[in-house]
Amino acid sequence: MQVTYWAEHAWLGTNVEPGVAIETADGRITAVRTGAETPPPGAVVLRGLTLPGLANAHSHAFHRALRSTVQVGSGTFWTWREVMYQVAARLTPDTYYALARAVYAEMALAGISCVGEFHYLHHAPGGARFDEPNAMGDALIAAAAEAGIRITLLDTAYLSSGFGEPPNRHQLRFSDGTADAWAERAAALKAPGHARIGAAVHSVRAVPAAELRTVADWAAERSAPLHVHLSEQTAENDACARAHGVTPARLLADHGVLGPRTTAVHATHLTDTDIALLGDSRTGTCMCPTTERDLADGIGPAARLQRAGSPLSLGSDSHAVIDLFEEARAMELDERLRTRARGHWTAAALLRAATADGHAALGWHDAGEIAAGSLADLTTVALDTVRTAGALPRLGAETAVFAATGADVRHTVVGGRHVVRDGEHTLVPDVPAALADAVAALRPSHGEET
Repeated sequence: MQVTYWAEHAWLGTNVEPGVAIETADGRITAVRTGAETPPPGAVVLRGLTLPGLANAHSHAFHRALRSTVQVGSGTFWTWREVMYQVAARLTPDTYYALARAVYAEMALAGISCVGEFHYLHHAPGGARFDEPNAMGDALIAAAAEAGIRITLLDTAYLSSGFGEPPNRHQLRFSDGTADAWAERAAALKAPGHARIGAAVHSVRAVPAAELRTVADWAAERSAPLHVHLSEQTAENDACARAHGVTPARLLADHGVLGPRTTAVHATHLTDTDIALLGDSRTGTCMCPTTERDLADGIGPAARLQRAGSPLSLGSDSHAVIDLFEEARAMELDERLRTRARGHWTAAALLRAATADGHAALGWHDAGEIAAGSLADLTTVALDTVRTAGALPRLGAETAVFAATGADVRHTVVGGRHVVRDGEHTLVPDVPAALADAVAALRPSHGEET
């Protein structure tokens, strides 16, 4: 199918151009023509600022059911985790499909065309295997298809509750027992056209050191992306030092986990040597500022990591909000609070983290640009809302990053198909209702233990 889109304004990686004709065929961009003052005959008009589709490089879809609930009272990451376990315990393949379909539709409405799903909810409560061992992962892949977005399923090894400790009762459904058993199950996953399969080490506390290389080798054999939660909490660093005498980053480096296909998520509490390890190995870093502030994790050294050579991507993680513009903005603004200086990244650099570099972290190296040969994934931000009106169009990138929200997205195109048109999802008719129903299905019944 051939479709020409006419962007009133388009960000082409370094600057905003007015009047851009984007020709597509078979899901890819075939030509980009600037200086098109009026739409070509038959073109689909995209009013506002058109960007490449956004890549959400770190998601736990079921955490969306925690929104608002976990804002009651106080606590820490570790008390939040207990509430998360309660929701995880209620999920089945059917209820997870319904929730993920709604969550991924919410992402499409926010301009996200590709998600990296960090997936560790593999088995039934208690650890019993489903008849189809990958029923939960298959549900996520199907949900992304129904919501019209791409997915990299980062199938996650999660084997222990801490250094030398077996999984607790909540974590039994996360664990395959050994890394070899994890690898055997993960190898059976199938990826249709909208999906790719990657691997993840949940964390150094959840995968014993002796089993790290098995996961790394599995990913290397397939040239697949490999992600890992790294140093999100100081308690993890302290426990790793007691168990192994090194930091988590050094432990990963010593067992072959770091490298250019690897992305460290959070990387909040790093030493100078840790930063050099990630930078020198060209390991990427995925920052999730809205979750890191929601869980009181701290502010990661994103600017120092990038200067050291670590490419940056962005994720909404626990989905306290789903808004990649807010993630990009927060990364810069958090650094301003830390340093009391402004302008650590340009708007263009922040958009690259949300587009091309995010897609690369998920193994989609042919996405994230408005250029011939790239996948035809586009996001259009309105420039006439109460948040975006008044700015010069040539400053559209600055407007998108520092003023717009996901609510300002008017169009999302994935593979040349209009998934969101004029702010309405074309595949999921009522996304708020789908979210409400899916979350309600996971609430404990009256009298059930919470």
